[in-house]
Amino acid sequence: MAAWEDLGFDTYDELWARVPAEPEPSIVFDLSGFFTATVQAEFNAAERAVNNLVHLAFVRVLAADRPLLVLNWEHASARCWPHRRTDPLPWLAVPNGEHYVVGTEDFAMGTSGHPWEQTLRVWGEPLLGVLAPMLSWLPER
Repeated sequence: MAAWEDLGFDTYDELWARVPAEPEPSIVFDLSGFFTATVQAEFNAAERAVNNLVHLAFVRVLAADRPLLVLNWEHASARCWPHRRTDPLPWLAVPNGEHYVVGTEDFAMGTSGHPWEQTLRVWGEPLLGVLAPMLSWLPER
């Protein structure tokens, strides 16, 4: 079975309309330190670390058959099954110039990477309880 399903733009407006603006419970992590790295390798390592921890947390909290919705502002949406992936994910939790939202189909839990604010919001249980300790090295906003 495929790990990735392109949803195109047909559901774009409907999916973004369902994303909670201020989900609770949530924690917002400050990623601005990533963007002040003086060497590209430093930024890349931090970005990979956070993206891999987000992937790990979703694998831990989701049933193997439960997909995630992957939204990227002004780009096509997708559905992803994190248990089916063994290579790095093609989407980013870290907002490297893009606004990403990754969440369950009901958006009861997920992440939102905001490029202008340079933040990563994590919301909903059990994701918050699993991922927040993994990201405890990041400052909170």
